[in-house]
Amino acid sequence: MKDLELPLGKRTRQYRFFEMLPAILSYGMIILLIILSIFSPLLAAMYLLVIIITVLVKAFGIAVHTIRGRARLNRAQNIDWHHRLAQLEDPASSYEQERASRSSGFEFEVHQDNLRKLADNPAKYPKPSKLYNAVIIAAYNESYDVIEPTIQSLIDTTYDNDKLILILTCEERGGEAIQKTAAALQKKFSRTFKAFLTITHPNDLPNEVPGKGGNITFAGRYLKTWLEEQKISHDNVIVTTLDSDNRPHATYFDYVTYEYIVHDDRKRLSYQPVALFLNNIWDVPAPMRVIATGNSFWNIISSMRPHTLRNFASHSQPMDALVEMDFWSTRSIVEDGHQYWRSYFHFDGRYSVIPIYVPIYQDAVLSDTYSKTLKAQFKQLRRWAYGASDVPYVAVRLFSRKRNVPLGEGLARLARLVDGHVTLASTSILVTVGGWIPLLVNSQAARDIAAHQLPEVISGVQRVAMIGLLVTVFLGFKMLPPRPARYKRRRTLWMILQWALMPVTAIVYSAASAFNAQTHLLLGKYLDKFDVTEKATHQSVARARAAKASRAGSVKR
Repeated sequence: MKDLELPLGKRTRQYRFFEMLPAILSYGMIILLIILSIFSPLLAAMYLLVIIITVLVKAFGIAVHTIRGRARLNRAQNIDWHHRLAQLEDPASSYEQERASRSSGFEFEVHQDNLRKLADNPAKYPKPSKLYNAVIIAAYNESYDVIEPTIQSLIDTTYDNDKLILILTCEERGGEAIQKTAAALQKKFSRTFKAFLTITHPNDLPNEVPGKGGNITFAGRYLKTWLEEQKISHDNVIVTTLDSDNRPHATYFDYVTYEYIVHDDRKRLSYQPVALFLNNIWDVPAPMRVIATGNSFWNIISSMRPHTLRNFASHSQPMDALVEMDFWSTRSIVEDGHQYWRSYFHFDGRYSVIPIYVPIYQDAVLSDTYSKTLKAQFKQLRRWAYGASDVPYVAVRLFSRKRNVPLGEGLARLARLVDGHVTLASTSILVTVGGWIPLLVNSQAARDIAAHQLPEVISGVQRVAMIGLLVTVFLGFKMLPPRPARYKRRRTLWMILQWALMPVTAIVYSAASAFNAQTHLLLGKYLDKFDVTEKATHQSVARARAAKASRAGSVKR
């Protein structure tokens, strides 16, 4: 088996250099502007304008991808994937039926081509009736109110429940409450699926960091043994990992199973739905709504660029591939994105992520109090930004004599990885306040026409970029779930006005969390604990406020 694990303890000099690289480049982008402003305001202006023009071009691309991605999402959600999957059972007969129909459109033509391909060589493709979907739900200390709707969403899918295997894997460190919750859920749903398995991931296992990776890997190994006992072949099982608040679209498992069947190199593929943070979007504070909606749109945009798509949050992967790789990393706090690189190197570069154009709905960050929510949001974004720890993992394997992937292709992927993290940290700061830096650090800059006019130029560019923001606001409003009856109509107005906070959240949250994560890597102060995002609900927040009010009343009396 290839060595796919992250190092523990002391790193090599090469590894440390690449750990430090994202922070060096991110800080360097800002420091370079200050240095240029001191010695040559003109060069500083040119440097900043290049960055701003690059951002403007990207913003235009983002707006286009957002519109196209939203349309693709709508089309995919309207397809009867259950029917299409059933047609793969007898592709020859189904192909003749489809040829006789009057249906048209790109998606229909793709489906017709798939039926013809399967009919020409039926032995090469598995039958839907032979396949199972296993769902691993990772839980820490979440309440019944959070997990029960997730399980109910699995029941409500169009996929055959008798083909669903559910594993609820709890953390021992989550305490006694989660064990009681798991027992109550199993009692309620035990006969609903092919199997409902509940297990507990032990605390403090060797060579593990406390986190989701160790939890779902423990569940995966348990599932492997269970499947062998049931005499179910690993290559007939697709595994999906869910957080406790994730709710798949009704057609998700039919869609994933369909894609698994029609692709030839299925072991070397994983399947990525679009994560939309909309479950509780009406309940969370305005800054969290902006961040959640922005992240949702970024996931839609990513789905439109399959060549750059990587695993994120919930995704699906064949069981036989997971067994070969020993499942997920138990040493990373970003096991989802890191799984992409593990798979890429395990399969010698022959690995891709297939976009699934239906959503898995997730919660935006919400805790029992406003201040706790603000802190929890920062920790979540910092954990995601800690994906910069993949830079040395990729680089040392590319610059090794034992390299097992094409150098050119690998370098392109590494460059995109580094660029993504550096851009996240530095660009919003440079675009928002960079135009004033030459004037602030160099008293002579006011005499330089280019430097003096830079803030005005940036303001003009930002007005142009507002077009992209307006597209986001409009589509974001269209994506909202129905307004709960507990909120008045003025809440809808605030859902639009909230976007005035976007520059603030971009710096205070996105950029700051990225710099924080990269600084930890720069200093070798590693984040070795998964900061579980607290998952409150409107009901739990109401209970917490009522309890607080009751305690306050008791004190007064």
